[in-house]
Amino acid sequence: MPGPVRAPAPHPAALTDTERHHVLSVLRQDRFVDKSPAHVWAVLLDEGRYLCSISTMYRILRANNEIRERRRQASHPPRARPELVATGPNQVFSWDITKLKGPHKGLYYDLMVMLDIFSRKVIHHKLVPESAVAAQVFMCE
Repeated sequence: MPGPVRAPAPHPAALTDTERHHVLSVLRQDRFVDKSPAHVWAVLLDEGRYLCSISTMYRILRANNEIRERRRQASHPPRARPELVATGPNQVFSWDITKLKGPHKGLYYDLMVMLDIFSRKVIHHKLVPESAVAAQVFMCE
């Protein structure tokens, strides 16, 4: 029977809590508060200071719930799904185009069908070689 499970030891190069608090205080400074960690890292490097990597800055901010998407987010209100109700035949129709294999490789046909939603009967159908023009003519018939 194996012994108790130990938690993995921290990496020797990992930042201490004091170092993490120092990085967080630098990121919270007024001059960096609106900048990305990559920008902060570059400015600090230009000043001759290296605190940690960019990804570590992101990890520290994420651990403190201080990182989020700052771009304006589009709101997508739920759209009402159209509901078609047929109380009798010949009120609402549905159509479908199905590809069918032909007798030779690479030859396909389009089966175009128009259905009555109320009675579920086929109103019109047509079998044609592949063609967008044929579909347009079918819908106009």
